[in-house]
Amino acid sequence: MIQKQKLSDITKDNRYLLYCSHLYSLAILRPLQKVIWERGGETAWFFDNPDAGHKHLNQDEKLLDDVETVKKFNPNAVFVPGNIVPDFFPGIKIEVFHGIANDYMGKKGHFRIRGFFDLYCTRSDKETAQFNEFATKKRHFEVIETGWPKLDTLFSHSNDSRLREKMGITKPIVLYASTFSPSMTSAPHLLEIVKNLSKKGKYYWFITLHPKMPEKIIAKYKNLGGANLTFFEGHENVYSLLRSADVMLCDTSSIFCEFMMLDKPVVTYRTKVPGPHVIDVQDKMMIESAIEMALKRPPNLMKSARKFIDRLHPYRDGLSSNRVLYAANHLISTGISHLKPKPMNLLRKWRIRKRLRYYHLN
Repeated sequence: MIQKQKLSDITKDNRYLLYCSHLYSLAILRPLQKVIWERGGETAWFFDNPDAGHKHLNQDEKLLDDVETVKKFNPNAVFVPGNIVPDFFPGIKIEVFHGIANDYMGKKGHFRIRGFFDLYCTRSDKETAQFNEFATKKRHFEVIETGWPKLDTLFSHSNDSRLREKMGITKPIVLYASTFSPSMTSAPHLLEIVKNLSKKGKYYWFITLHPKMPEKIIAKYKNLGGANLTFFEGHENVYSLLRSADVMLCDTSSIFCEFMMLDKPVVTYRTKVPGPHVIDVQDKMMIESAIEMALKRPPNLMKSARKFIDRLHPYRDGLSSNRVLYAANHLISTGISHLKPKPMNLLRKWRIRKRLRYYHLN
């Protein structure tokens, strides 16, 4: 883990680029932007595709809409919640990851070193150890355990929207969330179950689906409606939903890990990664009884969930963004001359240039 040592805070003299490939990057990078602003630093956003979320920026957030404006901005560091970043952008390149449990969830490529980053900001002992092993062999990047910036919002009580009170909900709230991957999603299979259970009126349902979910599935859930169900867009502040719900119904999405960090129970439907920390059901007709069981918070279930989360992300202080910024500033100060040159990576570099329509040599 990063050591707390005195280091001149150079944030106010620096510029930081927030690089996005998907809409969900906003929630990951905004807590980091917040601490940069608090320390007097300057930020700007770059989206590498038109659907990544630039339309959802606030008025006080700066958008850079092409490569030349990025070069003119001349960032000291580029934060990336994804797998790739243009090598021709100025600044050190920092991986902050796009999911909290990609390795646990069986997401392919989580530990694949693609040769773009100078620093990996990890979240747990296991993840740190694995990336440190790669760093020792490859020697072209550093690894610092910081925690995940996105979770700072989850642990910030000042951001609690108290959605239950605002909506006047008195019954238990079930939050249904699903991933988009065809081999992992439960959304196409649970539509009728969610519809029928919401009509029974025993619980109030919040529904949120991954932003990359096919539009035809999203449309079906949006059309459910009813007195006991509200659909929320995937890019909205999902943490207000997590804080308000009593139990989550999910599949193999890492969002259930974030929910468990609030010490709340999870029911999964045919998850690819079952364990004692969740109540997993194979028959969708058993979902209602599983929710009833989860609402009772069985001691063994909750104990297992806490143990799992402690291994996954031990930080609960809401200061991960501070640690990420500290690590970035440290590397900015020391430079990267001590690191070996990155691999040529010609094919991936060409693909990025083609995607951004930038064919200059530098």
